[in-house]
Amino acid sequence: MIRTVDLSIGYHQGKAHRSVQQNLNLHAQKGELIALIGPNGCGKSTLLRTLAGLQEPLAGSIQLEEIDLNTLKLSERAKLISLVLTDSVQLGYVTVEQIVAMGRHPYTSLSGKLSKSDEKYIQEALKAVHLETFSSRLVSELSDGERQRVMIAKALAQNTPIILLDEPTSFLDLPNRVEILLLLRKLAREMLKCILISTHEIDLAIRLADKLWLMNAGESLKTGTPAELTANGSIQSVFHGDSFGFDPLTGHVIIF
Repeated sequence: MIRTVDLSIGYHQGKAHRSVQQNLNLHAQKGELIALIGPNGCGKSTLLRTLAGLQEPLAGSIQLEEIDLNTLKLSERAKLISLVLTDSVQLGYVTVEQIVAMGRHPYTSLSGKLSKSDEKYIQEALKAVHLETFSSRLVSELSDGERQRVMIAKALAQNTPIILLDEPTSFLDLPNRVEILLLLRKLAREMLKCILISTHEIDLAIRLADKLWLMNAGESLKTGTPAELTANGSIQSVFHGDSFGFDPLTGHVIIF
């Protein structure tokens, strides 16, 4: 679903550039929930924005379903990949259904009129995140967890095989953080989506993700299952402190 070849990411600064990560050769398959983890400033959001086509790579290539990202028009990208950013959802007089319907924009005409097929995708997306009874509710009346579900439903209504989410559990309390990650894992497996999230929820990512992409500034990105990266000490080498550690068998955080 996603494949990168010798990808380097970073920022253009005039004629110069600042590299964040280099020579990334990554792949992600359908049916997988992949958690991108690492300390602040290591480049997680930069990688997600580059994979989504919002930021140009410094070098290398990105393939979505074996198609080079650079060869795709914006309308074509929007049918392959959807993106949920970390910003807290602050909206006024807009209903849940109206927000989710925005996910159908790549498929509607210039008039924006929704077809019966569009309506079907919208209702299926609402049902998938358990908000089918919330269609007419104002987004401003919802809890933070419910608003995040609305944004995930919007991505589902877009009907893309790939969904990228940048810190989807930010601004949420613990029960909602767990529920959102469980929901994303279920959607990946049942809908055969390729779902990649960046997260600071290390303990939850170890328990719930199928694979981890482990980033650290100045080091090569490491990939593997949570069990593999815990057993070989990779996670411990990136996240370490005198007051906590990780159980090498379960990956659970241990407070000393």
